[in-house]
Amino acid sequence: MIYPMEICFLAMQDGTQVQLKSVTLQKYISAQNGGGMNVSVDRDNPLEWETFKLWRVSESVFQFRTSEGKFLTCSGDGDNVTATAESPSDSETFYLERNFNNRAHIKLKTGTYIQASNDNVLTADFPGTPGWDDNPATFEMTFVGKLQGDYQLANGYGHNKAKDVLKKHRNSFITVDDFDFLYRHGVNTVRIPVGWWIASDSNPPAPFISGSLEALDNAFSWAQAYNIKCIIDIHAAPGSQNGMEHSASRDGTVNWQTSPEYISQTLDAMEFLASRYALHPALLGIELLNEPSAADVSLDILVPFYKQGYQIVRKYSPTAYVIFCQRIGNADPFELYQANIGSSNTVVDLHYYNLFDRYFDKLTSLENVQFIYKNRQSQIRALNSANGPLVFVGEWVNEWNVTNGSLADYQDFGRVQLDVYNAASFGWSYWTLKCEKKHWDFEWSIRNNYLQLQPGMYAGISQRKSISRVILLLGLACIWTFLH
Repeated sequence: MIYPMEICFLAMQDGTQVQLKSVTLQKYISAQNGGGMNVSVDRDNPLEWETFKLWRVSESVFQFRTSEGKFLTCSGDGDNVTATAESPSDSETFYLERNFNNRAHIKLKTGTYIQASNDNVLTADFPGTPGWDDNPATFEMTFVGKLQGDYQLANGYGHNKAKDVLKKHRNSFITVDDFDFLYRHGVNTVRIPVGWWIASDSNPPAPFISGSLEALDNAFSWAQAYNIKCIIDIHAAPGSQNGMEHSASRDGTVNWQTSPEYISQTLDAMEFLASRYALHPALLGIELLNEPSAADVSLDILVPFYKQGYQIVRKYSPTAYVIFCQRIGNADPFELYQANIGSSNTVVDLHYYNLFDRYFDKLTSLENVQFIYKNRQSQIRALNSANGPLVFVGEWVNEWNVTNGSLADYQDFGRVQLDVYNAASFGWSYWTLKCEKKHWDFEWSIRNNYLQLQPGMYAGISQRKSISRVILLLGLACIWTFLH
């Protein structure tokens, strides 16, 4: 159950996208061209320039970032608000007051309220304290997007509370009993996502919370006890490689490629993990970076990074598999086969979802099944026969955009995916062992017969095949895991 205070908490986290409309002018606040000049209050329809990302300082103190990365700023009482700051400090920090009708007031640290002037600009000169009636200092605030990842959880709860929440979660969400379940169902490998801050787990950079390394050690111990292998997956890189919440992005911005320091920190995390687990009998491989964005990460940056990562792993292990995730978006997986990244035990990771693309929105259950056979199967066969890395369907799920799918429909969809993905030369992994979304939940899908693992499916398949993914949420967690 979510209580009103928790609703406010969920709504006001880092990366939340908001639009603000003056109740007197009936116009939206706008940072024209994404920033660089005064802020106006003159737009009838809210689009990109009228949408701001929140950076949370505390429960009532925030900074506002524009679509082009500028911050709203005001020098002091009587001054205009502009969208010109490159980074936030005191002048870019505002108090935000809300009532339960989604009306908001914005004020400076001095206590002066921001108002929409008759000249259609924002000024810090409202006299006194505004009420919640129609006045120039009152705005209607609309939420149009939010993130629910590690950054949001840790910064939202604050260090002490987040530490308690994550400790309870890690002690209960994945246990040794889950490894028993996987073993009994023929699963021989787990893919474990970690954040880059695990390399400094005893004192991770703010706002991240320690404890993920202990959880990873536990997973390796349980895996060894059940003869299950582990793939460590660097799922979150500093600066974010794709802007998604599971990459621990603060506000959806992708900065990983733009900073040599971020790339270096990712390589440091890789070296830490390789040196710690290379000789562990449960290690199967290390995935160097999850889902880099094709729109934001160029091949000219990614390939040298992958080559450096390959050499780091090889320094500690001659046999561990080194896994390169394809770029998500408009990218051809063959680009990694042509890059000559490493000479031995290399794997390319493909992620297959019949979701997140308008193409799938109107497909019937039968058309979804046919797409797997016609498109996915042909690509896997082509990559299997290519001279280069092994093929790994590193993420898939038995879910689609079919709104009225029956049990039999889901069984058919799961069956075709298992059939096609099982032919990948390195195997497949499912997202995820446990999830609040039922069809994303591997255990729920198996227990309720929506996903049918056929007897003998794995017969004669080598150890590296038939990998099923388990997200242990080792520092990679969504807020709904804790509040719902």
